[in-house]
Amino acid sequence: MSFDVGLVGKPSVGKSTFFNAATMNDVPEGAYPFTTIDPSVGEAYVRVECAAPEFDHTCTPNLGYCEDGTRFVPVRLVDVAGLVPGAHEGRGLGNQFLSDLNEADVLLHVVDFSGTTDIEGEPTEDHDPREDIDFLEDELDMWYLDVLEKGIERYRSGYHGEEAAIEEDLATQMDAFRTNKDEIKQVILSLDLELDPDTWDDEDREALAREIRKRTKPMVIAANKMDTPAAQENFEEITDDPDYDHLTIVPTSAHAEKALKNGDEQGVLDYLPGDSEFEIVEDVPGEKATALEQISEFVGEYGGTGVQQAIETALFDELGSIAIFPGARKPQEDGTFLQDCFVLEDGATAEDFAYFLHTDIGDGFLHAHDVRSGRQIGADTVLDHRDVVEITTTN
Repeated sequence: MSFDVGLVGKPSVGKSTFFNAATMNDVPEGAYPFTTIDPSVGEAYVRVECAAPEFDHTCTPNLGYCEDGTRFVPVRLVDVAGLVPGAHEGRGLGNQFLSDLNEADVLLHVVDFSGTTDIEGEPTEDHDPREDIDFLEDELDMWYLDVLEKGIERYRSGYHGEEAAIEEDLATQMDAFRTNKDEIKQVILSLDLELDPDTWDDEDREALAREIRKRTKPMVIAANKMDTPAAQENFEEITDDPDYDHLTIVPTSAHAEKALKNGDEQGVLDYLPGDSEFEIVEDVPGEKATALEQISEFVGEYGGTGVQQAIETALFDELGSIAIFPGARKPQEDGTFLQDCFVLEDGATAEDFAYFLHTDIGDGFLHAHDVRSGRQIGADTVLDHRDVVEITTTN
């Protein structure tokens, strides 16, 4: 699993329920602050159309599983400790939260769109979910700004001579955010700023920190509890608000996803994660039948419970990741075929893939083959989503 999806949000919004629904783990759930203290790590999945049918064979996955031609590829989901306003100043579990958060490649912010929890995670009514969206972005921006200011101080206090370059000192100070001097220089220039921090005012520095944060910590909003009328009303208002056009918001009901997966495991339902419909295959009591009817209406209207969709949106849309199958046209002698499917960064080359598989494979890379076409491809060939690639190596 090459990517970490960080599950974040204030206490009591259903974040642990989302985690359990996605991973079918059993972390504590409860409507009180800091149900989660230490981060929980679990295996979630993203759906990829399996390539095996194109070769008239059946895949035999090492990890994950395949059902009805859909490959469920594992990714790591990290349920980060609860957040409250002032985390960047150390409030709540602030320092621990930020440290754990920095390990994530992309953030999935679970927000209670029903408005029944206030900014601290306490029960309330008519709370505006926009406040929750804003406060997390503000906390992250202030965190980035603090590190940025230290980079500027580093630049001013160091000896550079005529070769002074602010982007180099900022990149050194902010390297934990997985950025580099070229990206930082690009961001500075994109904001029409000079490459001289002495010309930046407070608003310039805040804008720079915010833009670096957006590029290095992309975020998707999981609009949770969307199976309630209040949440649906808030969803319509917020998605029509131009102030939130920069965010992708996915309507979600973690409770519904968990109920459907539990029903499937118990043999009561036939449900494939991410589907917009399910089949009841056993008799259920009247109360449960009513609840399932309500869930059926919800997933039909929104195209699913949103749990699967939110994770895939974070990984494939926000990060632009691609899935690659290593393999050949025919099964191995033991009958195995397309055992693996891996998620790589967008722009990954054949050589990158070789190194991803193993350092020795990369060191001995000779060439690769596009298995579908049989065409030989070189080390610098950029791979596409769902490519099937065979590596030839001296090792």
